[in-house]
Amino acid sequence: MSKFWSPFVKNLVPYVPGEQPKLTRLVKLNTNENPYGPSPKALAAMQTELNDNLRLYPDPNSDLLKSAVAGYYGVQANQVFLGNGSDEVLAHIFHGLLQHDQPILFPDISYSFYPVYCGLYGIPFDAVPLDEQFRIDPADYAKPNGGIIFPNPNAPTGCLLALDAVEQMLKASPDSVVVVDEAYIDFGGETAISLVDRYPNLLVTQTLSKSRSLAGLRVGLAVGHPDLIEALERIKNSFNSYPLDRLANVGGAAAFDDREYFQKTCRLVIEHREWVVAQLEAKGFEVLPSAANFIFARHPRHDAAGLAAKLREQGVIVRHFKQERIAQFLRISIGTPEQNQALIDALGEL
Repeated sequence: MSKFWSPFVKNLVPYVPGEQPKLTRLVKLNTNENPYGPSPKALAAMQTELNDNLRLYPDPNSDLLKSAVAGYYGVQANQVFLGNGSDEVLAHIFHGLLQHDQPILFPDISYSFYPVYCGLYGIPFDAVPLDEQFRIDPADYAKPNGGIIFPNPNAPTGCLLALDAVEQMLKASPDSVVVVDEAYIDFGGETAISLVDRYPNLLVTQTLSKSRSLAGLRVGLAVGHPDLIEALERIKNSFNSYPLDRLANVGGAAAFDDREYFQKTCRLVIEHREWVVAQLEAKGFEVLPSAANFIFARHPRHDAAGLAAKLREQGVIVRHFKQERIAQFLRISIGTPEQNQALIDALGEL
């Protein structure tokens, strides 16, 4: 039935998300979900919102959640954009801010949705190689471009770029939008949102899926100069004027207000990550330094694809990428202490 497709559709190569297995007994360490549940205050707010008002449209501007984000980061509400998951926010960014004649720049090892969006919107790009330590070198981005985007910490490596290095990239491309995708920043990094008032070309994206344990709610955001935010609002209101539902608005706002729970769970994930790293290194793994809720590791004597398959036989799922430079690495999400121990026990069996 593809004769009915628009011509460009046949050339799209869609993003492939991590497996969401139907079996519940598996130890699932492949999609970087938070092992700890959402804030109890967020759950209570959403339960209160489960009432007859669901027959009514939500606030199209999500003012409650915008105010919560703005208050948390010390910015103005007109510097905040909200979307249905950070992937939708990124889609609007590619469409509204990165469609120019010159190619955009992003790392060769990075979030694999970036080239997908380039294909969707017809955006030329240049994949800039990471250095030999799988790190971003800001100097490599100091060249003509139509925009720059990179995750920080990077995914799937987990490596963090220091804030002064981010600033170096902003200064080198003052006429281009620089997008810092901070899906994992709360597990060991410092957000670049502190720089948005000094650099009108900076846009920072975040998600409530990871550190705030709300992957099932689909809430993403961007913070930047009001001019950048206005472009995204124009795209949103030409695409989907009600992206966030009533539960997402109240649940997201409550999650930002519950700082104590947020800090506690982030701290636990970081502690468990360091334990997993120590255990893997004791078994001979090389583990890249991670500031995320996952680690990226390889073993000099074991093929990564084979290890992933054998771990699955032991009931543990991790993520393996076939891309040539990283084909010998496994990306392993940090789980509960019990899940982490199951990983180590399974590796011991192997």
